[in-house]
Amino acid sequence: MKPRDFLNQLQHDAIVAAIREAEQKTSGELRVFVSHKKPDDPVAAAQRAFVKLGMTKTRERNGVLIFVAPRAHQFAVIGDAAVHQRCGDDFWRQLAAEMSGHFRQSDFSEGILHALRKAGELLARHFPPRPGDRNELPDDIAHD
Repeated sequence: MKPRDFLNQLQHDAIVAAIREAEQKTSGELRVFVSHKKPDDPVAAAQRAFVKLGMTKTRERNGVLIFVAPRAHQFAVIGDAAVHQRCGDDFWRQLAAEMSGHFRQSDFSEGILHALRKAGELLARHFPPRPGDRNELPDDIAHD
């Protein structure tokens, strides 16, 4: 699928609203990134996008990125150091399996929304809002 077609069918407003809703319950940051490229390794590509988007510069190192490469039919969900330290690999594997179910049915928005809800719950549990907390990163869907 062409990335532009993928972006056009996403429920952009619902995704941005889900990011904002989740971030109200945590000091963590959530981002969604759609790549126009066909990466060989979606996790490595997600890690590069994570750095490019400034996600390693959050105060608590508690960002989560949902990376989708529609042209390659691949995706990855990764968290910064503090997030990964608290949830480990099992959380990411289970979340990826749940997203895959939605993606196989071409319900891409629901797959992303599901991931945002689950990652938001994880962040809220381990990184509650702090006094003076501010939104450190944009809430829109980023793409290259």
